[in-house]
Amino acid sequence: MSDFDAVVERAAQRKGGLTALQSMLPERPDPARLSELSDAWILGEMTRSIFQSGFVWRVINNKWPGFKEAFYEFRPEALMGLSEDDWQSYLQDTRIVRNRQKIWALRHNLWFVNEVSAQQGGFGRFLGQWPTEDLVGLFAWLKKRGSRLGGNTGQYFLQQVGVDSFALTRDVVSALQMSGLDIHDNPVSLKDLKAIQQRFNDWAKEGGWSYRQMSFILAYSAGDNDIMPGAGGG
Repeated sequence: MSDFDAVVERAAQRKGGLTALQSMLPERPDPARLSELSDAWILGEMTRSIFQSGFVWRVINNKWPGFKEAFYEFRPEALMGLSEDDWQSYLQDTRIVRNRQKIWALRHNLWFVNEVSAQQGGFGRFLGQWPTEDLVGLFAWLKKRGSRLGGNTGQYFLQQVGVDSFALTRDVVSALQMSGLDIHDNPVSLKDLKAIQQRFNDWAKEGGWSYRQMSFILAYSAGDNDIMPGAGGG
C-alpha cells in the first residue's frame, strides 16, 4: 500500500466507504476547458475568491448577482473605462460588500488579467498551460502579479476556475503531516511548499488521481474537512 492509498482508506472510513467518498469528489479538471473561459468570468471568480477570504462565503454568494450588476459582469473593457469618481462610488454601493481594499484589488486585477490575456491569448489559456508539477510556482506568480491573491485565496481561485490544483487548508496540511511529511502547520516557506509539491507529484504518478481530487481526499481524511469556500464538506 502506498502512502496515498492509506490516505484514501482513512478518508473512505470516515465517509462511509470508498463509493461514498468517490461521490463526494470533484470531476477531474480539463485543462483544455480553461482556454474557453472568458476573461470576464475569470476576473469575476478571482474577485469572488478575494471577497470570500476572511468573510462568510454564503453572504458573498447571496450578493453575487448584485456584484455582477455593479461591476458590469466583470467585463474588463467596461471596468477599465471607469473614472476615479466611479470607483469611489462603489464605497456607497449597497449591491456589494463595501470593502475598499478588496474593491481596489479588483481595480488592480482587471488590468493584470487584461495584460496577461493580451500576451498569452487569454488568461484561461495561460493557466491551462502551467505545469501541475509546479503549482507552487503559480501560487507565487499570482501573489506577485495580482492583488490579494496570496495564500489560500489564490489557491481557492485556481480550483474554482478549473485548474488542477491543491489548496493548503488546515485539514489538508494536517493530513500531509499525518502522512509523514515534515512541514509546519502554516507552510509558507519555500522549503515546505516544495516538499508539498513533490509529495503531490509523487502521488499523482502512483495513483492516477488529479491534484484537486487528492486535495479533497486529504481534507476528508482529517479534521473537520476544511476544503474551500462553497465546495461543501465543511
